[in-house]
Amino acid sequence: MKRSATSNRLCLCLLVFFPFLVTSHASALGAGDRAPDFAAPTIDGAGRVELSDYRGKVVYLDFWASWCAPCLKAIPEIEKIRSELPTDAFQVVAVNLDQKKKKALRFLEKHPIGYPSASDPKGRLPDQFGLETMPTSYLIDAEGVIRYVHPGFKKGDGRKLRHEIRALLEKQ
Repeated sequence: MKRSATSNRLCLCLLVFFPFLVTSHASALGAGDRAPDFAAPTIDGAGRVELSDYRGKVVYLDFWASWCAPCLKAIPEIEKIRSELPTDAFQVVAVNLDQKKKKALRFLEKHPIGYPSASDPKGRLPDQFGLETMPTSYLIDAEGVIRYVHPGFKKGDGRKLRHEIRALLEKQ
């Protein structure tokens, strides 16, 4: 049975565009992209975290969850970095993705942090950023532009992060 030219073109179109049809999440944001502004409730429910509140500072935005094994390594290191840098120029902001807030709060009892953490149990913010792995962090300049993306976390990553943060602070 011979195919018509029209059916051949249809098959070719399906092969070319099928990956775009089945992809439901936004493409990942990277260096040079503007960070989407957001507002979300704090993890303890006592207030809101708004990214725009930190415009004018370098922001380290960290997506984390209690079930994320690399987050166990990342959070204490991020807290240490935060304590070393000037609060007038640098801010860490976190977004927790646990569906059950109690698990995240238990995690923070064991690993306290001195920076705000938003709660996003429905995972809307990772979609806005095109998150591909956990944890993922975004280093954002004072104008709200992403300058560095750090997917995952392993031993020794703190040194790389310090370098990237300090370099960006020096440019400000």
